[in-house]
Amino acid sequence: MSRPVQARRLEGIDKNIWVEFVKLAATYSTVNLGQGFPDFPPPDFLKEAFSRAVSGEKHTLHQYTRAFGHPPLVKILAQLFGKLLGRELDPMTNVMVTVGAYQALFCCFQAFIEEGDEVIIIEPFFDCYEPMVKMAGGTPVYIPLRPKAPKEGKLMSSADWQLDPAELASKFSEQTKAIVLNSPNNPLGKVFSRGELELIADLCVKHDALCISDEVYEWLVYDGKEHIRIASLPGMWDRTVIVGSAGKTFSITGWKVGWTVGPNRLLQHLRTVHQNSVYHCATAAQDAVAQGFQRELERYGKPDSYFVQLPRELQQKRDQLIQSLVAVGMKPIIPEGTYFLVADISEFKSEVPDVPDSDEPYDSRFAKWMVKNKGLAAIPLSAFYCGAHKDNYNSFIRFCFAKVRHTAEHLCLWQGHTANHYVPHSDASAIALAGS
Repeated sequence: MSRPVQARRLEGIDKNIWVEFVKLAATYSTVNLGQGFPDFPPPDFLKEAFSRAVSGEKHTLHQYTRAFGHPPLVKILAQLFGKLLGRELDPMTNVMVTVGAYQALFCCFQAFIEEGDEVIIIEPFFDCYEPMVKMAGGTPVYIPLRPKAPKEGKLMSSADWQLDPAELASKFSEQTKAIVLNSPNNPLGKVFSRGELELIADLCVKHDALCISDEVYEWLVYDGKEHIRIASLPGMWDRTVIVGSAGKTFSITGWKVGWTVGPNRLLQHLRTVHQNSVYHCATAAQDAVAQGFQRELERYGKPDSYFVQLPRELQQKRDQLIQSLVAVGMKPIIPEGTYFLVADISEFKSEVPDVPDSDEPYDSRFAKWMVKNKGLAAIPLSAFYCGAHKDNYNSFIRFCFAKVRHTAEHLCLWQGHTANHYVPHSDASAIALAGS
C-alpha cells in the first residue's frame, strides 16, 4: 500500500479562480474583459527586435546566456533604474532577470520567508501573494484598503481606497518579516501617494521589515499621476526588492520576462533560489527586451516613447469603459493606473438576487451569471481577498480594458439601458452585452 503523500504547505491553496473563470469565458463569453492581458500586438520595434534575435546571425541567442540575466538586458535595466532611483546600479549584482514577475515574486518569498515569519499583505491583492507566502512557511497578515464615499454626484476613484494609519501600524510586530506593496495596484488601479508610501516606509524602517514592491504597472498611470518608487525614499533602498515585468511594460505577457532590482545583500539570496529552480530565462526574448529598453531610454519622456504612448491610449480605453458601465447601471471606480477597473454591481441585486447563507460570495455568482447570460466575462473582486474577508467586499467585479477587439460599435442593450448618448473613441474597449 502506498504511503500517504504529505504536502501540508499546499493544502487549501490548490484551488485557483482563474481555472474556473477562464473555462467559463471560453465556453460562454463573446467579450472577455476578465483576464489581464492585452489583445493588441506589442510595438513594431519590439517584434522586429525579436525577429532579429531568432533569425539573425547571432546563433548564441539560441543557447544559454548568463543565468541571472542576459548581459545586454541587465546592463540597460541598471542604466534605466539607476536613472529612476537616482543611484549607481551594478548590473551584475543589483539586477536579476526572472521568468516573468511571477517567478520574481516566488523567489522573494522562498528566499526571505521562513517558518514563523509574518508577511503583511494589502487587500485587495494580486492573488498569488497569499499562496506563495504559505508555501514558504510564512503567515499572511491582511490589512484592507478601506473605501471612502466620494463627493455627491461623483464616481469613486481608486484614490478613495486608503489604508488606516493606526490599523496598518497595528499589523507590524516582532514576527513581521516583510510587507508586499503593489503600486499601481491590481485589481483597484490605485497609485499610492507619496504620503501613503512614507507611512509604509517609516514602519518598515522602525520594525526592520523588508518591502517586496510589485511595480509591474509602473508605466501605466493616468490623469497626470506619478508613480513613486518606494525604494527611492529614505532608508528604503537597502530593504526593498523591486519587481518588474516586460509583459506589462511592452504588452508581451506571453514572453515571460521579468526582473528584480535591489541591493546585493537581498538579491544574492534570490539568485540562490533562481539558480536552483528555473536556472535560466529565454535568451532571445531577453535580447529583444534589451533592445526595447535601449530605444525607450533614448526616447525617455519624449512624445514618441512607448512609455508615453501606451498610457495615453489606455486612458482613452479606460474612459470609454467607464461610460459604458455607467450606461448599463454599474458604478465604476476610476482607476489611476494599471489596465484594470473595478465596478460596483449593487444595483443588480434585484435582477440577480443574493442567496442567504451561501458559501460563495455574491460577486462570484454575479460574474458567473453575467458570462452565461450576457456573454461578458469579468472577475469577482472577492477573488483578491483572503477567505475571512471575501464577503466584506463582494459587490464589485474587475474588468480589464486593455482590449481593442471589441469596439464601441458592439455596444448593445442591457435590460433596456442604452448608451446612444455616448460618443466613443475609435478602437476603444467597450462592453458588448450580447444576447440581452
